[in-house]
Amino acid sequence: MIELEGVPELVDPVMVAAFEGWNDAGDAASTAVAHLDREWKGEVFAALDAEDYYDFQVNRPTVFMEAGVRKITWPTTRLSVIRVGGDKPRDLVLVRGIEPSMRWRSFCNELLGFAHELGVELVVVLGALLGDTPHTRPVPVSGTTSDADLARRMDLEETKYEGPTGIVGILQEACTHAGVPAVSLWAAVPHYVSQPPNPKATLALLNRLEDLIDVRIPLGELPEDARAWQVGVDQLAAEDSEVAEYVQSLEEARDTAELPEASGEAIAREFERYLRRRDGSGPGGPGGHATADGGEGPPGTPYLRDSPSGRTRPPKPPKANGDDEESSED
Repeated sequence: MIELEGVPELVDPVMVAAFEGWNDAGDAASTAVAHLDREWKGEVFAALDAEDYYDFQVNRPTVFMEAGVRKITWPTTRLSVIRVGGDKPRDLVLVRGIEPSMRWRSFCNELLGFAHELGVELVVVLGALLGDTPHTRPVPVSGTTSDADLARRMDLEETKYEGPTGIVGILQEACTHAGVPAVSLWAAVPHYVSQPPNPKATLALLNRLEDLIDVRIPLGELPEDARAWQVGVDQLAAEDSEVAEYVQSLEEARDTAELPEASGEAIAREFERYLRRRDGSGPGGPGGHATADGGEGPPGTPYLRDSPSGRTRPPKPPKANGDDEESSED
């Protein structure tokens, strides 16, 4: 039985989770939850027992000094709660940790136990994957669910993915079987610039989360960081003609695939977000990564390197395929 001492009765709680590792290309998802925790000063109320779920040779503990005393931080998953004020106050339960090394079913059951005790009405799991998407275009974020009714009500895709999965996919399915509404939001990170951080992808996830749960999220310096990140990648790409040509081919494929989406609902959604922020309305003031085809992407530097000169170059571009660009693992 899970005992939750010191946690007040929550208002319309939503659980938002992200896990470092295979489901977190560019650290975009875990950084998004960390941003929420920092901006709203979340208070940790629970942590899972690291001994139950982690291989410490894979995710090693760290030693640090505090007031002259050596202490150890163990890799684990922590839960915190934040109250979002405003006209329509609601609470968020933030789950932030590392993809477990073992006992995934027990791990998900323990998180579901917390969700049940807290009266969580919706679970949103954030993820990021490597994809054939250009850094110069808006970051594609797909929302998926295993619940057909929820897909219709929240204008999401009903997932049809088959293949290798990570803890994001397992947790979503565990929620579905337990009767807890669950959604996954996936950001596509350019595979040729995959190293963290990726503030542009983090910002895209937070914008989509804001639309999904109708909570205004303070963005802080993220928009400026995202612009600086893109300028930096632009400069890197401009130094190599092959990189620039490859990015251009991705842009052309993306623009062709998304032409029908450049109007209507997408524009209306962006305009509504602009109005919300202008008026101040609404509440609130290691290893590879998942790829668009479910495989494992390279964990290394933003470009593949030539030898012996050390100049950078991208992998050879694949055939343009608009269907693959926004596909997600779950």
